[in-house]
Amino acid sequence: MHTFDIIYILILTNIISAPVEDHNMGKALIYAGITVILYKIFIRLSLHNKLRWIIYESPTVLIQNGNIDRKGLKKVRMPMNELLSHLRVKGYTDIQSISIAVMEETGDISVIPKSEYRPVQPNDLNLQVKKEFIPIPLIMDGQIIDHNLKYLQLDRGWLMNELENKGERVENITLATLLGDGKLFIDNNEEKDHKSNPFYYNPGKDN
Repeated sequence: MHTFDIIYILILTNIISAPVEDHNMGKALIYAGITVILYKIFIRLSLHNKLRWIIYESPTVLIQNGNIDRKGLKKVRMPMNELLSHLRVKGYTDIQSISIAVMEETGDISVIPKSEYRPVQPNDLNLQVKKEFIPIPLIMDGQIIDHNLKYLQLDRGWLMNELENKGERVENITLATLLGDGKLFIDNNEEKDHKSNPFYYNPGKDN
């Protein structure tokens, strides 16, 4: 949440609490309505950049080019061990590998590594990759999703034929999705016996 949003919540609760304590719900609703309208107006105005920098806190640089910005840490009141823990959560253990780390106005920390430490991208190796395809759900929890079939210009007849070929029933399917190659992936409710396969190990004594 933004700082302005937190302040709004505190103001709203304080405005409403007094009339509620006096058992005057009408006044509480009027005050709440006025506060919500003012909040909506401020949100609209915040879309303009000049006012936005007044209402919201600016991003704060914490690390730049592998060096910790102590002024930035002091500004956001963050101790060194907390910064290091945030970096570890994001997978960074060495600050020298970081190009810039910034605390955003929402309180999240964005980390951009130096070019020599970032993961290799297909473009770096001049590789041509296939366009990413998001599997489209056709059945979820035993229910057919008709609007996705319509979007794909398919019908229930085609889907039922595919399920029949695979020996599946709609009510037994947890999830069925259409893949990029046109094939149907099905995850049903049947438990499979993996016969002590270490890749399917489950922690605990019931494995």
